Amino acid sequence: MNEFLIAIHRDLTSQHQAPSPEQMKDALKPYQEWIAGIAAEDRLVAPPKRWDLDGRVISSAKKVHEGPYAEGTISLGGLFLIKAKDYEEAVQIAKGCPIIKYGAIVEVRMAIPAA
Repeated sequence: MNEFLIAIHRDLTSQHQAPSPEQMKDALKPYQEWIAGIAAEDRLVAPPKRWDLDGRVISSAKKVHEGPYAEGTISLGGLFLIKAKDYEEAVQIAKGCPIIKYGAIVEVRMAIPAA
């Protein structure tokens, strides 16, 4: 099994940049059930964390930019690690994220073992 990072992003320029309280309420239980299902299959390596909308980015000139990304259009909504045999399986798991329907973008990256 390989480890994969699941990163959930929000597009801050979209009309759904932040879910409404009703959307959050509707999405919370399915999201928790989705994560619980991943954990029940012994595929959850590191549990999800929520991240502040704010952040700092350090450029190659060592200039510090305030905001989650230098361009300020995407924010990190959550991160966690899962186990899957390959990208195809990891993507299938990620496709199950119930908050995609509220405009979230889900990114999948395979962890490369340290040399």
